[in-house]
Amino acid sequence: MKRLFFLSILLWNLMIFAQSKVDVSESERAQAELNSEFTNPETSILTPEDFKVFTGLKFYPIDTTFIIKATFVRTPDEKPFLMPTTTDRLPEYVKYGEAHFTLEGKEMVLSLFKNTQPYKEAGYEDYLFLPFTDLTSGDGSYGGGRYLDQKIPEGNTLILDFNKAYNPYCAYNARYSCPIPPPENDLPIRIEAGVKDFRPH
Repeated sequence: MKRLFFLSILLWNLMIFAQSKVDVSESERAQAELNSEFTNPETSILTPEDFKVFTGLKFYPIDTTFIIKATFVRTPDEKPFLMPTTTDRLPEYVKYGEAHFTLEGKEMVLSLFKNTQPYKEAGYEDYLFLPFTDLTSGDGSYGGGRYLDQKIPEGNTLILDFNKAYNPYCAYNARYSCPIPPPENDLPIRIEAGVKDFRPH
């Protein structure tokens, strides 16, 4: 009986370890793809001056603590609004839902938004935009906040992988216009995951 019990515990631990490996693999792939975009002269948005000395993006160490299973609550009665950006541009979004989760013993809520204008690129029909700030903003990560890309889930759960958090384009090049994360998406903790602040030199 004891042997069966210990085998069950071992199997459970192996399952948890395997799941962590999958999650980390997805995080690593996302970061590698982002770095590839910036190091490729054909796709990089960096200024020519910065690109000359650019050696790669800097990331926080991948941490499975910041891969979170959140409860997704749809908000169907929201009205469209104009989201402020770093320029005069005012894209129209609508709040689509909320991600409810617990991190560092604190209850958190993040709003997710959907652009009211259909995307020209195929595959973005179920795309949700999640801009956020946290206590690393301006102290390790970009002061203007970071973004997460999410897809509309089929059920009521959502995986938030902050290791995939990336900077808006205006963090690298002033000619871009970037949505500003709303105050409601300011997390009162340090999210030491994802891309760090940009320091080209």
